[in-house]
Amino acid sequence: MQIVKSVAQMQTICRKLRTQGVVLGFVPTMGALHQGHLSLVQRAIAECQTVAASIFVNPLQFAPGEDFAKYPRTFEQDARQLEAEGVAILFAPDAKEMYPEGAVTTITVPGIGDRLDGASRPGHFTGVATVVAKLFHIVAPHRAYFGQKDAAQLAVLRQMTQDLNFDLELVSCAIVRDADGLALSSRNQYLSGLEREEALVLHRALTRIEHSITIGERQSSTLLQIGRNVLDTATGIQVDYLAIVDPRSLLPVASAEKGALVAVAAYVGRTRLIDNFLVT
Repeated sequence: MQIVKSVAQMQTICRKLRTQGVVLGFVPTMGALHQGHLSLVQRAIAECQTVAASIFVNPLQFAPGEDFAKYPRTFEQDARQLEAEGVAILFAPDAKEMYPEGAVTTITVPGIGDRLDGASRPGHFTGVATVVAKLFHIVAPHRAYFGQKDAAQLAVLRQMTQDLNFDLELVSCAIVRDADGLALSSRNQYLSGLEREEALVLHRALTRIEHSITIGERQSSTLLQIGRNVLDTATGIQVDYLAIVDPRSLLPVASAEKGALVAVAAYVGRTRLIDNFLVT
């Protein structure tokens, strides 16, 4: 696996691959990799001739007081895992390479970027959209792979990809969970043993809502109350949102019909976790 740290070198390598007709897949990450990330890599490997990944903890998407400084950084271990999975190129720039002195341009996706996580973390999705647009421009992949766990991020990036005419397919991949149902996240390692037990209430609430839909309840207000009742059983969490929305606009829907997104975010201690499912 080739490790590349400069934008210019990465562009040269990827441009050559595209000129040769190679189908290039791309998995952007912030490192601290877990099986969820590796499932994206595995999907990309299965669908593309060559796969590139990136590791970059993007300062632009962290607000003051958030966990940028303590965000887990495990580069050597991450690189070994990516190489073992068959990734051909790892792009690992530093912040000065991605945001050189004098860089002032950002990308904002109004409306969508202000909903769900965007409402709770003002400016977050501007940071996400900016760095992903830069990565798309640098790598120019045919397909880029993202996890469904970050459903609001997916909605923002779908809109950005469409609006800016990026010539690529954005691929959403299923949430990967531990055996007890907790959605895998790099931030799970912040949780104490007790907090991890408390965190399971997010999945329980979603599961209860999903069951209620299965047996015929579709009214969003009723389903949300069912979910809140489950969340209220946990004393160590602070709910940020529980919502039933259109997965592309992130606007609330009155009825949980097929394709609707049911999403939750909560602080467990000081750690913010998210989870969701799509109605089938």
